[in-house]
Amino acid sequence: MKTRLADIAPYITRDGSEIRELLHPGQHPVQNQSLAEAVVYPGQRTWLHRHHATEEIYHLTAGEGWMTLGAKRFAVAAGDSVLIPPGTPHCIEAGGTTPLHILCCCSPAYTHADTELLEALPAAE
Repeated sequence: MKTRLADIAPYITRDGSEIRELLHPGQHPVQNQSLAEAVVYPGQRTWLHRHHATEEIYHLTAGEGWMTLGAKRFAVAAGDSVLIPPGTPHCIEAGGTTPLHILCCCSPAYTHADTELLEALPAAE
């Protein structure tokens, strides 16, 4: 099984990031995990959220920014990997002038239903 990033249409997840599902059980023969590329643009951040069942690994492939993981906030940059245990509040903010590109590995696979937003969304205009 092979997929190509350029062939996959992006969508916006509940946390506000732009995602391309590289491998996901809903679309591919993978069974127990998912792999996606997220993009967060300069000056933007994802919504603070948590996943009740899913363990995530973020691996930054480009850009730099700030990661909030539970009560900690720390700098991240290309080449860094971050473990996000189930139930841990987290968000990521792009710094600098280039987008953050993040490989997101989720086990079990990502679902909107397992994503709890921990801050209010802006009111619709």
